[in-house]
Amino acid sequence: MYCLANSSLQIEILDPITDRNKFGVRYCTGGYIYQVSDLKHGHLLSGPTYPDSFNWFDGQGIPDAFNWMPLRSPQKNDSEVLIIGVGLCDLLAKQVTRFCDWQIEEQPYELRFTTEQSFDAYALQLIRTLTLNGRSLRSHTQLTNRGAAFIPISWFPHPFYPQPQRTAELCHFNIPFQLPAGNLGYELAANSFIQRKTQAQQPGFYLPLNHQAQQPLTILQRHDQLGLIGANCSYVPSYFPIWGNQHCFSWEPFFQTIIAPQHSSSWWLDYHF
Repeated sequence: MYCLANSSLQIEILDPITDRNKFGVRYCTGGYIYQVSDLKHGHLLSGPTYPDSFNWFDGQGIPDAFNWMPLRSPQKNDSEVLIIGVGLCDLLAKQVTRFCDWQIEEQPYELRFTTEQSFDAYALQLIRTLTLNGRSLRSHTQLTNRGAAFIPISWFPHPFYPQPQRTAELCHFNIPFQLPAGNLGYELAANSFIQRKTQAQQPGFYLPLNHQAQQPLTILQRHDQLGLIGANCSYVPSYFPIWGNQHCFSWEPFFQTIIAPQHSSSWWLDYHF
């Protein structure tokens, strides 16, 4: 486990090698934020099975994922694909057959994870950088296409916040959106916060939002220990679902693009605690 810390926060980040038992074919193995702790208020993040147990699919903390768009070879089936940030995977067996290797650079308030991956006509460099600045944590991603094929990207963060117990209110967005009619889990409060209709159980309520975003996303999130916390995205979300069960609530603003050969793309999120 790696750690970033200052006088207010401690950030635990999974080690791609020594914490390998916590990884599967879903979440990126470099820059996986496992927990954020406040020195006065304790653990600030949760997970779908937290604190009772942990499994690689559900995860906890603030993982992120490229797994919605595996890189495939025309000559092979899903028993061998490349998942960016994870490695070569057998999706039929839901197993990682060869994890990617990371070079890790440490500074007092920053960790940088760099990996090179290749498969069939694909070749890429991925850099994941975590930077702690006061009570803000930046998660920055840069992907460079070094191969001959175009690389489709469908990436999302999956921050897991504890379900608020003091209010039914969950989060507020700066973009216009609608909650699909007839959904069982969520409704809009009078102050435009999304709130629970009812307390979810283990499978949770998953709901893609109907949104008309034309600017980078800003989020306010209810939090029992801190009252209100926030996040800023550098990008305009494309697909944008929310999800929660009895343990946690999460929003998942997708960043989707296609990177041409010899080109790069980068994006970031700032989490404010």
